[in-house]
Amino acid sequence: MRRQFDKDKARSMRVQGKSYSEIKEAVRVSKSTLSLWLRDMPLTREQMIAVRDLNPRRIEKYRKTMEKKRQARLDLAYQKAQKDIGKLTARELFIAGLFLYWGEGAKSMRGTTLIANTDPDIVRFFLQWMIASGVDRKKIKIKLHLYSDMDIKKESGYWSKYLDIPLSQFRNPYIKTSLLSGLTYKNGFGHGTCNVFFGNIAFWEYVMMSLKYIKTLSGK
Repeated sequence: MRRQFDKDKARSMRVQGKSYSEIKEAVRVSKSTLSLWLRDMPLTREQMIAVRDLNPRRIEKYRKTMEKKRQARLDLAYQKAQKDIGKLTARELFIAGLFLYWGEGAKSMRGTTLIANTDPDIVRFFLQWMIASGVDRKKIKIKLHLYSDMDIKKESGYWSKYLDIPLSQFRNPYIKTSLLSGLTYKNGFGHGTCNVFFGNIAFWEYVMMSLKYIKTLSGK
């Protein structure tokens, strides 16, 4: 009785265009038995295409193959970049920081050199750039922009640890009345926006004049 039930189920699934693998998942019999039961039920060309394209194992295998190929390309690109760039000199790092500030930094806050970003690596690079440029780490300030449904203490601790800046150098965070969970498009990295700034007119003027000089070079 059970044998007939399994056979009927197998044939019914075959009519639906299921592959041998899919039928074997539902009906625990050997492949030879399945072949015997279904020898008069070959798939149509359309069904074979559907089985080939929709088979979960095939899709997963294809995904993994494509992922390996993509990773191989990225590894080669990284190796080439590593070889082409090499180690950065202090001058090159300074210039890189200036271009970052040109694109992301505040220009109108006279006397305050500030950058705001959601990417922790960009923020940390800017912080290290300021320190390498002679800014006293203890005089750098941090102000976070967070959403009202975020854990303020947790996010403050995250940025403090990631930037290696004590919480005593953090200003009171700005809390947006909107909710992070209410956003249909969540941009950024999930830890709010971090503002890193240093108030010093001489340093700000030097950065601005450095950018002015770079602009003259781009016009040549």
